[in-house]
Amino acid sequence: MVRKRSSRPIATPLLAFVAAAAWVGCGGGEPASDESAGGDPPPQSETTEVAEGVYQFRWIGHNALFVVTSEGVVAFDPISVEAAATYAEEIRRVAPEAELAAIVYSHRDADHATGAEVLREAFGADVPIYAHENADAPLREAADPDLPPPTSTFAETMTLADGEIELHYLGRSHSDDMAVAFLPAHGLAFAVDFVSRDRFGYQDLASFHFPDMFGAIEGLLEIPFETIVFGHGPSGDRATIERQLTYYRDLDAAVREAVGAGLSEDETAATVLLEDYSHWDRYDDWRELNVRGMHRKLSDRGRRRRRWRGRARRGRRGT
Repeated sequence: MVRKRSSRPIATPLLAFVAAAAWVGCGGGEPASDESAGGDPPPQSETTEVAEGVYQFRWIGHNALFVVTSEGVVAFDPISVEAAATYAEEIRRVAPEAELAAIVYSHRDADHATGAEVLREAFGADVPIYAHENADAPLREAADPDLPPPTSTFAETMTLADGEIELHYLGRSHSDDMAVAFLPAHGLAFAVDFVSRDRFGYQDLASFHFPDMFGAIEGLLEIPFETIVFGHGPSGDRATIERQLTYYRDLDAAVREAVGAGLSEDETAATVLLEDYSHWDRYDDWRELNVRGMHRKLSDRGRRRRRWRGRARRGRRGT
Protein backbone atom coordinates (compact mmCIF):
# COMPACT_ATOMS: atom_id res chain seq x y z
CA MET A 1 0.00 0.00 0.00
CA VAL A 2 1.27 3.47 -0.85
CA ARG A 3 0.85 6.05 1.90
CA LYS A 4 1.13 9.74 1.25
CA ARG A 5 1.96 12.48 3.69
CA SER A 6 1.86 16.17 2.88
CA SER A 7 4.38 18.37 4.60
CA ARG A 8 3.26 21.83 5.61
CA PRO A 9 4.23 24.54 3.11
CA ILE A 10 7.04 26.68 4.49
CA ALA A 11 7.73 28.98 1.54
CA THR A 12 6.35 32.43 1.02
CA PRO A 13 4.44 33.07 -2.20
CA LEU A 14 7.55 34.76 -3.64
CA LEU A 15 9.71 31.77 -2.74
CA ALA A 16 7.17 29.42 -4.28
CA PHE A 17 7.22 31.45 -7.48
CA VAL A 18 11.03 31.46 -7.63
CA ALA A 19 11.17 27.71 -7.06
CA ALA A 20 8.59 27.08 -9.75
CA ALA A 21 10.42 29.30 -12.21
CA ALA A 22 13.69 27.53 -11.50
CA TRP A 23 12.04 24.18 -12.14
CA VAL A 24 10.70 25.30 -15.51
CA GLY A 25 14.08 26.71 -16.48
CA CYS A 26 15.93 23.50 -15.65
CA GLY A 27 13.82 21.08 -17.63
CA GLY A 28 10.90 20.22 -15.41
CA GLY A 29 8.27 21.64 -17.71
CA GLU A 30 5.35 23.46 -16.14
CA PRO A 31 4.68 23.16 -12.43
CA ALA A 32 1.50 21.58 -11.19
CA SER A 33 -1.73 23.54 -11.42
CA ASP A 34 -2.25 26.07 -8.65
CA GLU A 35 -5.54 24.45 -7.77
CA SER A 36 -6.49 20.86 -7.08
CA ALA A 37 -9.85 19.33 -7.96
CA GLY A 38 -11.27 20.74 -4.74
CA GLY A 39 -10.12 24.26 -5.52
CA ASP A 40 -7.35 24.36 -2.89
CA PRO A 41 -3.71 24.92 -3.80
CA PRO A 42 -1.76 21.64 -3.91
CA PRO A 43 0.97 21.18 -1.32
CA GLN A 44 4.31 22.54 -2.43
CA SER A 45 5.97 19.39 -1.15
CA GLU A 46 4.83 15.87 -0.43
CA THR A 47 6.40 12.73 0.98
CA THR A 48 5.17 9.35 -0.23
CA GLU A 49 6.19 5.95 1.08
CA VAL A 50 6.80 3.92 -2.10
CA ALA A 51 8.12 0.79 -0.34
CA GLU A 52 8.83 -0.11 3.27
CA GLY A 53 11.35 2.44 4.50
CA VAL A 54 11.66 4.06 1.05
CA TYR A 55 10.21 7.53 0.49
CA GLN A 56 9.74 9.79 -2.51
CA PHE A 57 10.08 13.46 -1.60
CA ARG A 58 8.43 15.82 -4.09
CA TRP A 59 9.23 19.52 -4.24
CA ILE A 60 6.93 21.24 -6.78
CA GLY A 61 7.81 19.19 -9.90
CA HIS A 62 11.05 17.53 -8.78
CA ASN A 63 11.29 14.18 -7.06
CA ALA A 64 13.98 12.99 -4.67
CA LEU A 65 14.26 9.69 -2.85
CA PHE A 66 15.40 8.79 0.64
CA VAL A 67 15.91 5.35 2.10
CA VAL A 68 15.97 4.33 5.76
CA THR A 69 18.75 1.71 5.85
CA SER A 70 20.44 -0.27 8.61
CA GLU A 71 23.20 2.36 8.63
CA GLY A 72 20.98 5.45 8.58
CA VAL A 73 19.17 7.47 5.94
CA VAL A 74 20.57 7.74 2.42
CA ALA A 75 19.15 10.82 0.67
CA PHE A 76 19.22 11.32 -3.10
CA ASP A 77 19.14 14.74 -4.77
CA PRO A 78 18.64 17.71 -2.41
CA ILE A 79 17.00 19.57 -5.36
CA SER A 80 17.57 23.16 -4.14
CA VAL A 81 18.46 25.16 -1.05
CA GLU A 82 14.78 25.81 -0.34
CA ALA A 83 13.73 22.23 -1.01
CA ALA A 84 16.53 20.80 1.13
CA ALA A 85 15.27 22.63 4.22
CA THR A 86 11.91 20.88 3.93
CA TYR A 87 13.62 17.65 2.85
CA ALA A 88 15.57 17.63 6.13
CA GLU A 89 12.37 18.19 8.11
CA GLU A 90 10.69 15.29 6.34
CA ILE A 91 13.59 12.93 7.00
CA ARG A 92 13.48 13.92 10.68
CA ARG A 93 9.72 13.39 10.81
CA VAL A 94 9.77 9.98 9.10
CA ALA A 95 12.90 8.65 10.81
CA PRO A 96 13.39 10.75 13.97
CA GLU A 97 16.04 8.46 15.47
CA ALA A 98 18.09 7.94 12.32
CA GLU A 99 21.23 9.74 11.29
CA LEU A 100 21.87 10.88 7.73
CA ALA A 101 24.37 8.32 6.46
CA ALA A 102 24.93 9.70 2.95
CA ILE A 103 23.84 12.11 0.25
CA VAL A 104 23.86 10.88 -3.36
CA TYR A 105 23.71 13.00 -6.51
CA SER A 106 21.89 11.37 -9.41
CA HIS A 107 23.94 13.81 -11.54
CA ARG A 108 25.47 17.25 -11.19
CA ASP A 109 22.67 19.39 -12.69
CA ALA A 110 21.86 22.25 -10.34
CA ASP A 111 18.11 21.63 -10.32
CA HIS A 112 18.66 18.21 -8.70
CA ALA A 113 21.93 18.44 -6.77
CA THR A 114 21.83 21.88 -5.15
CA GLY A 115 21.24 22.06 -1.40
CA ALA A 116 23.52 19.36 -0.01
CA GLU A 117 25.04 21.77 2.51
CA VAL A 118 21.59 22.41 3.96
CA LEU A 119 21.17 18.68 4.61
CA ARG A 120 24.66 18.44 6.05
CA GLU A 121 24.06 21.36 8.40
CA ALA A 122 20.87 19.69 9.61
CA PHE A 123 22.52 16.31 10.25
CA GLY A 124 26.28 16.84 10.47
CA ALA A 125 28.97 18.46 8.38
CA ASP A 126 30.81 15.18 7.84
CA VAL A 127 27.97 13.47 5.94
CA PRO A 128 29.59 11.95 2.82
CA ILE A 129 28.40 12.88 -0.67
CA TYR A 130 28.54 10.25 -3.42
CA ALA A 131 28.38 10.76 -7.18
CA HIS A 132 29.73 9.38 -10.43
CA GLU A 133 33.36 10.31 -11.04
CA ASN A 134 32.48 12.54 -14.03
CA ALA A 135 30.65 14.90 -11.69
CA ASP A 136 33.69 15.65 -9.57
CA ALA A 137 35.88 17.96 -11.70
CA PRO A 138 33.05 20.18 -13.03
CA LEU A 139 31.68 20.70 -9.51
CA ARG A 140 35.12 21.51 -8.11
CA GLU A 141 35.67 23.99 -10.91
CA ALA A 142 32.26 25.60 -10.34
CA ALA A 143 33.03 26.01 -6.62
CA ASP A 144 29.38 26.59 -5.69
CA PRO A 145 29.00 26.38 -1.90
CA ASP A 146 25.40 25.28 -2.33
CA LEU A 147 26.46 22.43 -4.65
CA PRO A 148 29.62 20.96 -3.13
CA PRO A 149 31.63 18.31 -4.99
CA PRO A 150 31.34 14.68 -3.92
CA THR A 151 33.54 13.31 -1.16
CA SER A 152 33.60 9.88 -2.85
CA THR A 153 33.00 8.81 -6.45
CA PHE A 154 32.54 5.62 -8.42
CA ALA A 155 33.20 4.58 -12.01
CA GLU A 156 30.77 1.76 -12.83
CA THR A 157 29.08 0.45 -9.67
CA MET A 158 29.03 1.16 -5.95
CA THR A 159 27.12 -0.32 -3.02
CA LEU A 160 25.95 1.56 0.06
CA ALA A 161 24.58 0.39 3.42
CA ASP A 162 26.07 -3.08 3.12
CA GLY A 163 24.46 -3.69 -0.28
CA GLU A 164 20.99 -2.32 0.48
CA ILE A 165 21.56 0.28 -2.25
CA GLU A 166 23.40 -0.19 -5.54
CA LEU A 167 24.58 2.69 -7.72
CA HIS A 168 25.02 2.02 -11.44
CA TYR A 169 26.57 4.06 -14.21
CA LEU A 170 25.00 3.08 -17.53
CA GLY A 171 26.95 5.38 -19.85
CA ARG A 172 26.13 8.79 -21.25
CA SER A 173 22.43 9.62 -21.40
CA HIS A 174 20.99 12.98 -20.34
CA SER A 175 24.44 13.67 -18.90
CA ASP A 176 27.81 11.95 -18.69
CA ASP A 177 27.59 11.38 -14.92
CA MET A 178 24.14 9.83 -14.39
CA ALA A 179 23.90 7.47 -11.41
CA VAL A 180 20.94 5.09 -11.24
CA ALA A 181 20.01 3.67 -7.86
CA PHE A 182 18.67 0.15 -7.34
CA LEU A 183 17.28 -1.27 -4.09
CA PRO A 184 17.44 -5.07 -4.50
CA ALA A 185 15.25 -5.90 -1.49
CA HIS A 186 12.43 -3.78 -2.90
CA GLY A 187 12.93 -4.30 -6.64
CA LEU A 188 12.92 -0.50 -6.93
CA ALA A 189 15.04 1.84 -9.05
CA PHE A 190 15.50 5.62 -9.08
CA ALA A 191 16.40 7.22 -12.41
CA VAL A 192 16.43 10.92 -13.25
CA ASP A 193 15.87 12.96 -16.42
CA PHE A 194 16.90 10.43 -19.10
CA VAL A 195 13.72 8.40 -18.60
CA SER A 196 10.24 9.23 -17.35
CA ARG A 197 6.70 7.92 -17.58
CA ASP A 198 5.15 8.52 -21.01
CA ARG A 199 6.71 11.92 -21.48
CA PHE A 200 8.69 13.53 -24.28
CA GLY A 201 12.36 14.31 -23.77
CA TYR A 202 13.11 17.81 -22.54
CA GLN A 203 12.67 20.34 -25.32
CA ASP A 204 15.25 19.96 -28.14
CA LEU A 205 17.26 17.20 -26.39
CA ALA A 206 20.30 19.48 -26.30
CA SER A 207 21.85 17.73 -23.30
CA PHE A 208 20.97 14.20 -24.46
CA HIS A 209 23.74 12.02 -25.82
CA PHE A 210 22.59 9.97 -28.81
CA PRO A 211 23.19 7.19 -29.75
CA ASP A 212 24.54 6.50 -26.22
CA MET A 213 21.04 7.04 -24.83
CA PHE A 214 19.86 3.78 -26.36
CA GLY A 215 22.57 1.83 -24.57
CA ALA A 216 21.83 3.55 -21.26
CA ILE A 217 18.13 2.71 -21.42
CA GLU A 218 18.90 -0.86 -22.49
CA GLY A 219 21.29 -1.07 -19.55
CA LEU A 220 18.56 0.15 -17.22
CA LEU A 221 16.35 -2.71 -18.40
CA GLU A 222 19.10 -5.16 -17.39
CA ILE A 223 18.64 -4.09 -13.77
CA PRO A 224 15.94 -6.36 -12.25
CA PHE A 225 13.66 -3.61 -10.93
CA GLU A 226 9.87 -3.84 -10.93
CA THR A 227 9.05 -0.29 -9.81
CA ILE A 228 10.91 2.85 -10.83
CA VAL A 229 10.76 6.36 -9.37
CA PHE A 230 11.67 9.23 -11.68
CA GLY A 231 13.14 12.68 -11.13
CA HIS A 232 9.94 14.17 -12.55
CA GLY A 233 6.39 12.89 -12.72
CA PRO A 234 4.72 9.69 -11.53
CA SER A 235 6.45 6.37 -10.95
CA GLY A 236 6.44 3.54 -13.48
CA ASP A 237 7.39 -0.06 -14.13
CA ARG A 238 9.45 -2.04 -16.62
CA ALA A 239 6.88 -1.49 -19.36
CA THR A 240 7.30 2.26 -18.84
CA ILE A 241 10.99 2.02 -19.71
CA GLU A 242 10.32 -0.22 -22.68
CA ARG A 243 7.91 2.42 -24.02
CA GLN A 244 10.51 5.13 -23.45
CA LEU A 245 13.10 3.18 -25.43
CA THR A 246 10.60 2.50 -28.22
CA TYR A 247 9.78 6.21 -28.42
CA TYR A 248 13.40 7.27 -28.87
CA ARG A 249 13.93 4.54 -31.45
CA ASP A 250 10.83 5.68 -33.35
CA LEU A 251 11.94 9.31 -33.16
CA ASP A 252 15.41 8.40 -34.41
CA ALA A 253 14.06 6.26 -37.27
CA ALA A 254 11.51 8.83 -38.44
CA VAL A 255 13.96 11.73 -38.39
CA ARG A 256 16.72 9.61 -39.92
CA GLU A 257 14.40 8.82 -42.85
CA ALA A 258 13.61 12.52 -43.28
CA VAL A 259 17.30 13.48 -43.20
CA GLY A 260 18.06 10.74 -45.73
CA ALA A 261 15.36 12.14 -48.01
CA GLY A 262 16.99 15.56 -47.85
CA LEU A 263 14.29 17.26 -45.76
CA SER A 264 15.31 20.41 -43.95
CA GLU A 265 14.85 20.83 -40.21
CA ASP A 266 11.68 22.88 -40.77
CA GLU A 267 10.26 20.31 -43.19
CA THR A 268 11.06 17.48 -40.81
CA ALA A 269 9.44 19.27 -37.88
CA ALA A 270 6.29 19.78 -39.96
CA THR A 271 6.02 16.18 -41.17
CA VAL A 272 7.32 13.94 -38.35
CA LEU A 273 4.22 14.09 -36.15
CA LEU A 274 4.75 10.97 -33.99
CA GLU A 275 1.00 10.61 -33.65
CA ASP A 276 1.30 7.29 -31.81
CA TYR A 277 2.57 9.38 -28.90
CA SER A 278 0.05 12.21 -29.07
CA HIS A 279 -1.37 11.15 -25.69
CA TRP A 280 2.02 11.53 -23.97
CA ASP A 281 2.82 14.37 -21.63
CA ARG A 282 4.33 17.46 -23.33
CA TYR A 283 3.37 16.31 -26.86
CA ASP A 284 2.04 19.73 -27.85
CA ASP A 285 5.00 21.58 -26.36
CA TRP A 286 7.99 19.33 -27.00
CA ARG A 287 7.17 17.08 -29.96
CA GLU A 288 8.43 19.58 -32.51
CA LEU A 289 11.45 20.44 -30.34
CA ASN A 290 12.34 16.75 -29.99
CA VAL A 291 12.17 16.36 -33.76
CA ARG A 292 14.29 19.45 -34.39
CA GLY A 293 16.86 18.37 -31.84
CA MET A 294 17.16 14.90 -33.34
CA HIS A 295 17.44 16.39 -36.85
CA ARG A 296 20.36 18.54 -35.73
CA LYS A 297 22.08 15.63 -34.00
CA LEU A 298 21.76 13.35 -37.05
CA SER A 299 22.74 16.11 -39.46
CA ASP A 300 25.79 17.06 -37.37
CA ARG A 301 26.82 13.41 -37.13
CA GLY A 302 26.55 13.05 -40.90
CA ARG A 303 28.62 16.17 -41.47
CA ARG A 304 31.32 14.90 -39.11
CA ARG A 305 31.46 11.56 -40.96
CA ARG A 306 31.75 13.32 -44.30
CA ARG A 307 34.56 15.52 -43.00
CA TRP A 308 36.39 12.46 -41.62
CA ARG A 309 36.03 10.60 -44.92
CA GLY A 310 37.29 13.66 -46.81
CA ARG A 311 40.36 13.89 -44.60
CA ALA A 312 40.98 10.15 -45.01
CA ARG A 313 40.80 10.40 -48.80
CA ARG A 314 43.17 13.37 -48.85
CA GLY A 315 45.54 11.45 -46.62
CA ARG A 316 45.53 8.44 -48.94
CA ARG A 317 46.23 10.67 -51.95
CA GLY A 318 49.16 12.22 -50.14
CA THR A 319 50.89 8.89 -49.42
